[in-house]
Amino acid sequence: MQEISTAFATPAAAPAWKRWLLFSPLARIAIFIALFMAGVMLAEHGLHAVGWGKGAPALQRGLAQFIGRSLPPLIAYLVLVKLIERRPMTELAPCKLLPHGLLGVFLGTVLFSTIVGILGLLGSYHITGFNPHAAWLPALLMVGLGAGIGEEIMFRGALFRIVEEGLGTWAALIVSALVFGFMHASNPGATVWSSMAIAIEAGLLFGMIYHLTRSLPLCMGLHAAWNFCQGTVYGIPVSGLPADGWLVSTRSGPDWLSGGVFGAEASVVALSLCSACTLALLIVAMRHDSIMPCAPWQRFRHWFRRC
Repeated sequence: MQEISTAFATPAAAPAWKRWLLFSPLARIAIFIALFMAGVMLAEHGLHAVGWGKGAPALQRGLAQFIGRSLPPLIAYLVLVKLIERRPMTELAPCKLLPHGLLGVFLGTVLFSTIVGILGLLGSYHITGFNPHAAWLPALLMVGLGAGIGEEIMFRGALFRIVEEGLGTWAALIVSALVFGFMHASNPGATVWSSMAIAIEAGLLFGMIYHLTRSLPLCMGLHAAWNFCQGTVYGIPVSGLPADGWLVSTRSGPDWLSGGVFGAEASVVALSLCSACTLALLIVAMRHDSIMPCAPWQRFRHWFRRC
């Protein structure tokens, strides 16, 4: 078996109180959440003070959403990595931002376009017109870059990575996917099925991509392109949120095929295709022996080998 390394390891000389209150997985997740919530409140007050609220023009609202969605988790993550973990932030290194981000955009575009193509072949997706005046820039800022940057920092950079360091890869995949999926449970048109679909198709897929690449820009680019293509390019609701797309479209057929009012993310087509991609990545990870076991099981295995 190859030696598996993690981004952070508790310093050997750390006293017991630091091990529990600063360096344990639960403590680091709690610190990130506290920093994130403080950042959200500060961002809301600041944006309200400059008048970028609900009554502002569309572009200003888009910028406000971008700032509110991306800046608080980014600052919280920087503080966590630099002041608590005290390590290089290789998963978000500047040299990765452009090449990995563009690769993610390409993969996200291909992936969601394939889903739409299959829905079209099955007679579920129909183009009824073209809207050249679609508000693409606010959508790019809000559900594209804002959601892609902020949610990937939260769910892959913080939650997945820290749970994996403490409990192993399988636990990290399950926990981060479930939290990510049911975070969308309050969206318009959401159901238990739509939340589980997002958990499986996106939560597990993004988790495996991060596990194999250790690149947040790759996950961010894929996430942003998925959302932008879904809403602005193909005119499909994004996780239940209404879309103003260049293509004016409708979907027909049963909800399990079309995704219903929630959008194509709740379609069995998206679930099946993304699950196939996740399975392929799992096979790669297992062949490379990169799956991190739960720490107690790892200690038991090493003890057994010594015996």
